[in-house]
Amino acid sequence: MSTTEQRVAIVTGAARGIGAATAVRLAAEGRAVAVLDLDEAACKETVGKITAAGGKAVAIGCDVSDSDQVAAAVERVAAELGAPTVLVNNAGVLRDNLLFKMSDSDWDTVMNVHLRGAFLMSRACQKHMVDAKFGRIVNLSSSSALGNRGQVNYSAAKAGLQGFTKTLAIELGKFGVTANAVAPGFIATDMTAATAARVGMDFDDFKTAAATQIPVQRVGNPDDIANAIAFFTGDAAGFVSGQVLYVAGGPLC
Repeated sequence: MSTTEQRVAIVTGAARGIGAATAVRLAAEGRAVAVLDLDEAACKETVGKITAAGGKAVAIGCDVSDSDQVAAAVERVAAELGAPTVLVNNAGVLRDNLLFKMSDSDWDTVMNVHLRGAFLMSRACQKHMVDAKFGRIVNLSSSSALGNRGQVNYSAAKAGLQGFTKTLAIELGKFGVTANAVAPGFIATDMTAATAARVGMDFDDFKTAAATQIPVQRVGNPDDIANAIAFFTGDAAGFVSGQVLYVAGGPLC
């Protein structure tokens, strides 16, 4: 029996893609999971997969860039599932464009969802973790943190999350809370499909081209990332904190 079966996890951006795969994986390991996304109705498919397998989950609509909504969402999780001690900050958006074409709104939206959202969610959850003397925070960075044409906003946000992660590890470690980041490479999701559309390529052709540049000769899938997140959220990872793990089919840095 898992020692973590009574723990409560929050996964943001969990209606689809990496977030959905992570929520399902954490539920399979015994966590009760709060499935958060901007549209609560969109979370029902993920919740349905979890409950159909015998797990416990709740769908919650939340704009992670809004402090009042974040506070209300975390309070609801605590009331319905219990105090959250596992947090996966996965919510993200794309507003890709070259620098000279990028609007203020393109920049602000990406920063608000990725960076402000991770800050607000972590701040709201950390008090529950400190009280429990146990916590696991995993932030989703990206290989784009190293720089990627047309993604100056996204790259900056994902790089910022790495510094955010390391600082959380320093501040919260003495309370039994670890913080780590997972930085995916090319993962086949709706977001990468949107990138293919932006550059005018068929998604299958886009994936095939990407695979030729990856040492393992394939693109990733959401479960590849969920596997890494599951490790960081477990008891066995208690001495691993402040790390950035690139899950990209080969070394990036």
